[in-house]
Amino acid sequence: MPKLNVCGDIGLKIARDGTWFYEGSPIGRKPLVKLFSTVLRREDDGFYLVTPVEKVPIEVEGEPFIAVSMARDGEGPDQRLTFTTNVDDEVTAGPEHAIGFRAEPEGGQAPYVDVRNGLRAQLSRAVYYELAELTVETDEGPGVWSCGAFFPFPMDA
Repeated sequence: MPKLNVCGDIGLKIARDGTWFYEGSPIGRKPLVKLFSTVLRREDDGFYLVTPVEKVPIEVEGEPFIAVSMARDGEGPDQRLTFTTNVDDEVTAGPEHAIGFRAEPEGGQAPYVDVRNGLRAQLSRAVYYELAELTVETDEGPGVWSCGAFFPFPMDA
């Protein structure tokens, strides 16, 4: 496999609200953002857009995607919670796609769902409130079920 050409910073950024920027200007074409999202990778030293021949660093504030909606199918431990992201990825929470919480620098916890290959979607406030409505109490504390997996909520979430 040939070694990838690592490009320098070209001014790509994903803001905390999921907006993609190039040289400080929002990228307004959703099809272009969706295309970029398909080649986004998380590596030990940061995020990159990776093509067969080159790798471009991209600054990411928080998580790269936002979960903008949630659908529920069923009830109890076997219910299926499916999230749709701002780039139209659909992911069903379960053993392969965990729901978790990340400590925020300013305090508190930010909820997310694993999307693919180490990439996550932070839950929008509306989706988080919808998820919180499904919280049940177990021996592990409060949390939610999806596809037979239990995802505990931190006490300070």
